Amino acid sequence: MKVMNDKDLFNLTNRVVVVTGGGSGIGRRVALAMAEYGARIVIADINEKAADSVVSEITNKNAEGIAIKVDVTNPINVQQMVNITTETYARIDILFNNAGIIFHAPAETLSLEDWNRVISVNLTGVFIIAQTVGKVMIKQRKGKIINTSSISGKLGHPGNLAYAAAKHGVIGMTKVMAVEWAKYNINVNCIGPGPTRTPLTKDVFANDERYQQITSKIPMGRLAEPEDLIGGVIFLSSDASNYLTGQTIYIDGGRMID
Repeated sequence: MKVMNDKDLFNLTNRVVVVTGGGSGIGRRVALAMAEYGARIVIADINEKAADSVVSEITNKNAEGIAIKVDVTNPINVQQMVNITTETYARIDILFNNAGIIFHAPAETLSLEDWNRVISVNLTGVFIIAQTVGKVMIKQRKGKIINTSSISGKLGHPGNLAYAAAKHGVIGMTKVMAVEWAKYNINVNCIGPGPTRTPLTKDVFANDERYQQITSKIPMGRLAEPEDLIGGVIFLSSDASNYLTGQTIYIDGGRMID
């Protein structure tokens, strides 16, 4: 086994990273941090303007990145994104599988249309991206996949039926992929963020009563900021996590403590 200098454990220099949903929120902040660690970043987002903006931020820091418009629910579109990435960089070392949407409705009034929309992006989309990128990593015999689940994948939050189902499914999918792809030297793990302040959640947390209700259950007494998730994703992307697979790391201010 190769002996590694401890100083290199978190070094991502020249590693090719695909970040889905990288145009805003958690994806944007993590992408910028990974660029600072030396990675080459592919911002894959359905919002092309937002993706271009993040790439501008990356290149302004003298790092390297490209933007690709992608609909994670469209297998042809996803394959095109992967093709562009491998044509540009010849490989994919890391996938931060982060694109998602949020929708709240009571179980008795949740429409099938809204159920399908949430599951399509938050579960099926995660599968399509992971499978398509995974095939590249299998050929390489190496790779790191970090899927984004949520504490809602384990807890029963009212109004989150479709979201919770999708995020629970991501945890299960991560475990199976980890077992099947370990022989290819591919690590597949999850992060499970707690409530995080992003453009998607802005309206939810704008309500003072709702904000207090949520933060009162968090031992650290506050929401997560996208910056709070950087360390976990860098760890799972780096050589420091080479013997870790199939796990979900909850970054939640203590919310999941029994």
